Amino acid sequence: MALRALVTRKALTGGLGLGSQTIRAMQTFSHSLPDLPYDYGALEPVISAEIMKLHHQKHHQTYVTNYNKALEQLIGVMDKGDAPTIVRLQSAIKFNGGGHINHSIFWKNLAPVREGGGDPPKGSLGLAIDKHFGSLESLIVKMNAEGAALQGSGWVVSAVAFYIQKYCYGLAWTESLIGYWLRPLKISYNVFNFPVQDPLVTKGANLVPLLGIDVWEHAYYLQYKNVKPDYLKSIWHVMNWKYASEVYETECP
Repeated sequence: MALRALVTRKALTGGLGLGSQTIRAMQTFSHSLPDLPYDYGALEPVISAEIMKLHHQKHHQTYVTNYNKALEQLIGVMDKGDAPTIVRLQSAIKFNGGGHINHSIFWKNLAPVREGGGDPPKGSLGLAIDKHFGSLESLIVKMNAEGAALQGSGWVVSAVAFYIQKYCYGLAWTESLIGYWLRPLKISYNVFNFPVQDPLVTKGANLVPLLGIDVWEHAYYLQYKNVKPDYLKSIWHVMNWKYASEVYETECP
């Protein structure tokens, strides 16, 4: 029996987790570059206006453009049942879609100092960090060490990131993702790898990102050159813990 007869539209879309409603939505929805919640120069001197403009307008825009292009191509080959092309497009969708997701979170993870950037987390998130990591300082030291050790370009999910597991089962932080998963009556320590632009959702739909740091070179090289540890040390001065706390309290009321 011919491959085209074996690989039906239903089988292909089902294998990708795409139902008919999803396909119709993809045909009418196009992703766009989100506006930054602050001016390009608002994070200076920690991150220069030049870097922020390039990072947002060029790098993030490229992920959005290529994500939309890959989705459009996917829609075009679905009806044809072109299995090789459908499979090939998955890597482009994962890479560019992940880049779009990760950057969209990253912009919210930052805030100008005059708007609370760098202020330590309070309330339930602050208590959770102290309980599970000893202190905020201990968490920062671990995350910076892992980010500095990451060779080449990549994200530690959002590069170096801190997460909660949905349903309030616990907290985690990452380089490759390195995390503490705190479950009822049990504590486990896990190491996960997040290559290139993979978003956290690839490790589980019940994981919710709170904050992260982009450690691709385009995020810091124009200002910090090859001294990535200085970038990691400085960025905490504009970390938006208020946003992280809002997400945490929404997921763990």
